[in-house]
Amino acid sequence: MTNDVAIHGYCSPEFEPVRTAFANNFVEFGELGASCCVYLDGKPVVDIWGGWADIAKTKPWQEHTLSGFYSVGKSFTALCALRAAEQHGVDLNAPVTDIWPEYGQNGKQHTTLRHLLTHRGGMPAIRKPLPDDALFDWSLMVDSLAEQAPYWQPGTEHGYHTNTMGLLVGECVRRISGLPIDQYFQKHVAEPLGADTHFGLSDEDLKRAAEISWPAQEQIGEPAPASTQETPDEQPTEVVEFMAMMESAYSNPNGISSLGVYNTDGWRQTVAPSANGFGTAKGIARIYNALALGGTTDGYEVIKQSTLEEARRIQCEGHDKILRREIRWGLGFQLTHPNRPMGPNPNSFGHFGNGGSLGFADPDTNLAFGYTLNRIVRDWGSPQNKALMKAVYSCL
Repeated sequence: MTNDVAIHGYCSPEFEPVRTAFANNFVEFGELGASCCVYLDGKPVVDIWGGWADIAKTKPWQEHTLSGFYSVGKSFTALCALRAAEQHGVDLNAPVTDIWPEYGQNGKQHTTLRHLLTHRGGMPAIRKPLPDDALFDWSLMVDSLAEQAPYWQPGTEHGYHTNTMGLLVGECVRRISGLPIDQYFQKHVAEPLGADTHFGLSDEDLKRAAEISWPAQEQIGEPAPASTQETPDEQPTEVVEFMAMMESAYSNPNGISSLGVYNTDGWRQTVAPSANGFGTAKGIARIYNALALGGTTDGYEVIKQSTLEEARRIQCEGHDKILRREIRWGLGFQLTHPNRPMGPNPNSFGHFGNGGSLGFADPDTNLAFGYTLNRIVRDWGSPQNKALMKAVYSCL
């Protein structure tokens, strides 16, 4: 196979198989533009990029091109919450109403921050229909969540809060610290670690944003488990309710999953930390490098080691109500799992993002991994990141 896409950046000689796999992704899997970064023992051993930052292939992907990394941002939101709770003495098992009194409505008075971090809050969707511009109104979104009843009793089951986790946990960060999640993240995580990662882009950073290509234009999420041969009136009530919940989870308000807006300045500049974080692979890897090393790097403690140990401990696992797959959760972090591994080692933790973006830490080898891309292919297991991870571990 041949490849006319130039691969730029640094790759230490022993990690050349990663450069080869990265280049092959453009040939075999139709990669448009991407970047990949690996830290080992606190040092970068891979920092490469290539391809195109736009669909028309007129703008080469640069070292500082920013790409939407979707749900990778959930783990960064969780990291902010864990750090803020540390700083301000907040008990993860205490009622959220201690910091957010308005949240204790309609059966949510016993919800804890631990529930929200582990997708057990019963709040994967906003019930009340919202106008399209609600997407850009943080207060309206979080107030709507605070007012509603949960879909299931908090703490009893887990179901992926695809687009609400960032709102719920982000608002807790604001209530604890006094800073909006985007500002807290920059002040306490991204800037101290030198990580080029953002929730909401500035006017200047907009110029660096890669254009997303989403060929299939598929609806995000898993279809509801209802027979296509039945009309809603013929289906059991619980199935109809589940279908309504799923519809709201991914499309209320319109654009909450980024469909129809992902290449607009409005989407790139709003703060929706479940889905619209932006950064470089190196930025992602720099954050996970600190976590791979126990929470501290270059003299900066982003999180206490004891808190990090708790965060990567299994909090819940098994069948997910929303994803309808087996999954394993720490505190806001996905834990490596046979159906979605983060390398071969048992203690890896991180988060996947829509289309294949990924950040994770492997404390067994002091390794951190970051990967961004701009051509979205909906697949539970991205062949691109799998190829890169396989190459990385072949070099150890």
